[in-house]
Amino acid sequence: MEPRWLDDDEMRTWLRLVALTEVLPSRLDAQVRRDAGLTHFEYQVLAMLSEAPERTLRMSWLARRTNATLPRLSHVVKRLEDRGLVARSRSTTDARATDAVLTEEGWAQLEGAAPGHVGFVRERILDQLTPEQVAALGEISEALLASLDPDGDLTMRAADAPR
Repeated sequence: MEPRWLDDDEMRTWLRLVALTEVLPSRLDAQVRRDAGLTHFEYQVLAMLSEAPERTLRMSWLARRTNATLPRLSHVVKRLEDRGLVARSRSTTDARATDAVLTEEGWAQLEGAAPGHVGFVRERILDQLTPEQVAALGEISEALLASLDPDGDLTMRAADAPR
């Protein structure tokens, strides 16, 4: 069966989306490194923990939520643990599982990093769009995530995480 090739408009849109997915992570990483001494992934780990009840999440759930393999997450959490930002402990609900806990130092680090990060997101992304475009971007993102992340791991609220 012959593939449905992209027409010129679809190809232009696709190439712009690819460019965006390449440039955005590096720009986010540079901003949070400069302002807070964290990688963007480290920031995301701290942010996910900050939203969870008791600032605690099971490592396996945190890996799904941050779109990371468990080995990658474990490596990053170890670095954060060495800096006093996160602690690991045996899960109180499943002795086979490990929880990650945001420490007070981690909370303070995140509080210091958040204004710069939000400012960057607002200035470089949201303020570049009209309110209608922001709404459309939300709808587009939702539709694409429904296809690419059907279980909703990337959009599940930390408060709804399995305990």
